[in-house]
Amino acid sequence: MHQASRLLATAIVASGIALGFSVSPAAAKAKAPAAAPVSPEALGFDSQRLKVLDSAMAQVVADGRVAGMTTLLARHGKVVQFKTYGKKDLATGANMDKDTIVRIYSMTKPLTGVAMMILFEQGKWHLDDPVTRFVPEFKNLRVMTGLDDKGNMITVPADRAPTMREIMSHTAGFGYGLGDKHPVDKMFRERKVLAANGLQDMVTRVADIPLMFQPGTQWSYSVSVDIQGYIVEKITGQKLGDFMAANIFKPLKMNDTAFFTGPEKASRLSSLYVGMPKTGKLVVPNDLFGASPPDYTKAPNMESGGGGLVSTTADYGRFAQMMLNKGELDGARILSPASIELMGTNVIPKSVLVTSNGTNGSRFNEAVGFGLDFMVDKDPRAMGSLEGKGTISWGGAAGTWFWIDPTNDLYFVGMVQRLGGTGGDDLGTQARTLTYQALTHPEK
Repeated sequence: MHQASRLLATAIVASGIALGFSVSPAAAKAKAPAAAPVSPEALGFDSQRLKVLDSAMAQVVADGRVAGMTTLLARHGKVVQFKTYGKKDLATGANMDKDTIVRIYSMTKPLTGVAMMILFEQGKWHLDDPVTRFVPEFKNLRVMTGLDDKGNMITVPADRAPTMREIMSHTAGFGYGLGDKHPVDKMFRERKVLAANGLQDMVTRVADIPLMFQPGTQWSYSVSVDIQGYIVEKITGQKLGDFMAANIFKPLKMNDTAFFTGPEKASRLSSLYVGMPKTGKLVVPNDLFGASPPDYTKAPNMESGGGGLVSTTADYGRFAQMMLNKGELDGARILSPASIELMGTNVIPKSVLVTSNGTNGSRFNEAVGFGLDFMVDKDPRAMGSLEGKGTISWGGAAGTWFWIDPTNDLYFVGMVQRLGGTGGDDLGTQARTLTYQALTHPEK
């Protein structure tokens, strides 16, 4: 595997599993954060302690670990901090701005999950429906059980079709192709599933690749959210981006969120870098999954529900506030409170084994789980974390991260554009700890 591809796979793992956040019932309805911050003390924060967070994020940029960064912290619908650091382009010296557009990669997944839940509320599908109800191409799925002495896959028929619940919680058994250590993932890379010519082509490429395990028995980060995007198209007859724009982005006034920028916004798109572990130097990647990185200024061949969107910090903040408000923002209702609660409810049994991304042997437990396209914190203190119970979260391959904490009625969005690592830092975890050490009066 090329180094940039390997680092990207590592980044995607870190952005998801290592973040370890989640969702739960949200607090009282709040409007989108006002443009100007209010006094941190009025929102329960200690200004001096918040400076530790600010200094730490600034130091990450100063040390050259990322080129630029934006962070947005809001509580009770009001901005606590909205900060920018560094450059969006090292070659031109252009500054990272509050309206800089970034590739959010797997932070696309929760938005696709919301699109699915809109259709769920319309009675279009149910959690325990077989996925073959919408994707008949998957009716003959097989499961890899091992390799023969020549290195060929040994497979058996799947016991049953994966369910919709399982494709929304990465327990269906599909591979992804972010790495190539597992034979199934290697097939995903060889067939360039993530570079398919549209979602129908993606499904066709996946249909005869064996599952990694029998449906519902293990957890492995997968292509299943791209399959969700295909199902949205199949149910609605619309392109995924058109459905999301009409039902999520436009109602929430997420004006800069889409599957590409278009020429009019191209200059606002941040440059993308990869951190080289040995030197710590940021370089422009020239290979992702065995192909050139996509041009996000132009319409893509495939609108990836698993990782294709670009957005801004403020746009994603509006999405987070909608989730905190139990499905509504500024008079626009996207989902019912019950659906938001369902998305933030753990659906992973303790018996499910986590198999992908080097975590073999780990299990979901009483502290951490996974809901419908979100990580879920069931017991943060048992996890060793400071956020509130029911926090939901995820992250993106370029280092972006967010969490939504309904217990403390706050969210945090962090945006950078760095694939891979430059020393093993986990900005999401660092920012989370430094945020909550500054929340000295959570009762406010």
